[in-house]
Amino acid sequence: MPVTIKSAREIELMRTAGKILGKVHQDLGKALKPGMTTLEIDRIGEEMIRSYGCVPSFKNYQGYPASVCVSVNDEVVHGIPSRKRILREGDIVSLDIGVIYKGYHSDAARTHGIGEITKPARRLIRRTRESFFAGIRYAVAGRHLHQISAAVYDYAKGYGYGVVRDLVGHGIGSHLHEEPEVPNFRKLTRGIKLRPGMTLAVEPMINEGIDRVEWKKNGWTVVTGDRRLSAHYENTILITRGRPEILSITEDEIAEGIWKPGGKL
Repeated sequence: MPVTIKSAREIELMRTAGKILGKVHQDLGKALKPGMTTLEIDRIGEEMIRSYGCVPSFKNYQGYPASVCVSVNDEVVHGIPSRKRILREGDIVSLDIGVIYKGYHSDAARTHGIGEITKPARRLIRRTRESFFAGIRYAVAGRHLHQISAAVYDYAKGYGYGVVRDLVGHGIGSHLHEEPEVPNFRKLTRGIKLRPGMTLAVEPMINEGIDRVEWKKNGWTVVTGDRRLSAHYENTILITRGRPEILSITEDEIAEGIWKPGGKL
């Protein structure tokens, strides 16, 4: 599938999908607490998604059995919700969620601390998010895709973290996964030239220790090779003629001032 340039109508649908996804992330993140099972998180998340007239992107996608990927501590991504997995004080949990609104997808991830977490865990979560924003400074028409990748990598590596290489971001639109792949690490090539109307899911997955990962026997869940913590931060973004637009940003994040819609890079 070639890289698609979205029409004005498609962009508007994706804006709505992103806005809804931002609300789901914000509300579901606030609902997390010690004692919850990951299956309960999935149930609440699916109810939120459907309450907005959307369909979960992930449920039954290539056989994945849930609506929300719930990954705890050393799980990098694709944690499968279970009634046996209970959140504990001090855990960190990554929620990767996708929604479909009138045929168009939005995809985003956030990592949260459960109760009081350690300072290193807080730093990992914060710096993973910051690596995303370091990358999208280069998500500008006329630049090249792998400039985003290099900036994410340089930021995270500068703190000594492992940057996952086995999993990457992607294009997104009427399909959950479209061209191009969006690596979070340096490449020898420049990648495609970015053009207005491209929509990308940029998603740093950053490990506290080594970059190597392993797959659990369930065939889905990815864990860190050294069993140390991992964090995940993702948004669906739109390439414009100027500053990129983050379609899945939350209202709380805007209020926090980490990203101001419009304005200069």
